[in-house]
Amino acid sequence: MRLILLGTAAGGGFPQWNCACGRCSRSRAGGEAMRRRQDGAAVSVDGEHWWLLNASPDLPAQLVATPELWPGPGRRQTPLRGVLLTDAELDHTLGLFSLRECGGLPVHAPAAVLASLDRPAPSAGALGLRPVLDAYGDWRWNEAVEGVPWELGQGLTATPVAVSGKRPRYRTGVPDVGPSVVAYRLRDRAAGRELLYAPCLSRWPDRLDEAVAAADCAVLDGTFYSGDELGHAAGLPGGGGQAGMGHLPVGGEDGTLNRLRCHPGTRRLYTHLNNTNPLVDPASAEFAAVVASGVEVPSDGDRIDL
Repeated sequence: MRLILLGTAAGGGFPQWNCACGRCSRSRAGGEAMRRRQDGAAVSVDGEHWWLLNASPDLPAQLVATPELWPGPGRRQTPLRGVLLTDAELDHTLGLFSLRECGGLPVHAPAAVLASLDRPAPSAGALGLRPVLDAYGDWRWNEAVEGVPWELGQGLTATPVAVSGKRPRYRTGVPDVGPSVVAYRLRDRAAGRELLYAPCLSRWPDRLDEAVAAADCAVLDGTFYSGDELGHAAGLPGGGGQAGMGHLPVGGEDGTLNRLRCHPGTRRLYTHLNNTNPLVDPASAEFAAVVASGVEVPSDGDRIDL
């Protein structure tokens, strides 16, 4: 099984377009090597059939930058076989619009995510992403049921792991049934290897410990290093403004790094890094501390072979 990290930044990317902080300014001046696109990944067990894990607004550029995902040999032949959505956030779904020329792909997501993409605000009669895309081709929208594995093809199976009920800000009206955010356990049955992909964690349920322990490799939410960095970056008194965004911090007593220290037998990586996170800077003390703990901070385009 091979995983390609198409992007490793949180929404807005790095540098964030409207931020003039020191890190973003250095990133703009430092060239492509210091930049990160919005997070997403692609996975395959044979190098020919690829599944996207989320679809960020940066997807067109990510596809061009990844030779494994180039079209051919037929004029309109693509190696993409479908998309798995962990949630309905804009930075994980807007890239679907860029796939409309393909005439439709299977999209797997929890029922709550499919509902958000269908009618985000039922009481207002709002038009969602799904009906817009359906006008361009034969899209197939499939419910991913928590804890139930299904076959993607070529011996690759996917199993959703419920993470939280955090809904995207645009989702209003009727309550959702089931989780709004999931992780995916991806298993290569022939090789007996397993990958966990969890780029959005607002809490750490016991089932996630089980999934990390069972995985050969785990790619996890590293949005914020501390619990108050977003507010401090914005100059808010006391560092407020971060609560409710749905991302556990990396550092601190209750941070995810402490959780990951309990799983030294699993290869562990952070993705979905916010522009305020010092982990975007390889020269930072926080970056050094994470790496010293045996956890990786990968770059865009990195390939992980299991």
